Amino acid sequence: MGGESKALVGSVIVSIGTITAAIGSTPSNYIKSSIRDDLSLIGNVLQATGNGIDAEAEGTVLRAVGKEITASGNITVTSGLVFDISKEASYKLFVAGNLLQALGLGVNVGEAIETTPFPGQSENIVGGLTQIIGNTMQAIGWSAALQEIIANENKQKEFGFYGDYFKKSNTISESETLVATGSWIQAIGSVISVIGVIKEEIGANSVERE
Repeated sequence: MGGESKALVGSVIVSIGTITAAIGSTPSNYIKSSIRDDLSLIGNVLQATGNGIDAEAEGTVLRAVGKEITASGNITVTSGLVFDISKEASYKLFVAGNLLQALGLGVNVGEAIETTPFPGQSENIVGGLTQIIGNTMQAIGWSAALQEIIANENKQKEFGFYGDYFKKSNTISESETLVATGSWIQAIGSVISVIGVIKEEIGANSVERE
């Protein structure tokens, strides 16, 4: 598989993964929470796989490093979903994982800006920046969710048995909204990035024909 093909395949897999994870993060009365968790897990595994493939594509060392950092963020989020640990620990991994993804994307955006202009460059930059915004919103959302857990635990200690009432609200919290919104923004950014990679590959093929 050539370098351009690896970049395209990797980007498409990442995009499918972000959309799958976004569906899993969206509060719904029609999808069980266990199924949503599975979708989030599958989505992050796909993202890690796609970023790993993309890291092997032709390009600068900085580009590969950015993709690897992003993949490590996906793996960190996956760890929070797979391991049998407390909610607090899982949420901390979600925060760290999303910040790592944002960092890796930031490295790639910086590398793209410094690179000689090429077809699809603007889409790569805009797509990367959009994903950074999405990952940052998710990190803020999970951080808020962590604070909500701590607040609920304090209320339960204060009110005893009746503290369970605070855990049974069916309303969608602000943290859930932030995570879901951030996930869909990230998904939109990944689709824009795929468009950029397609343009880049078409441009490269045109040059080869000439």
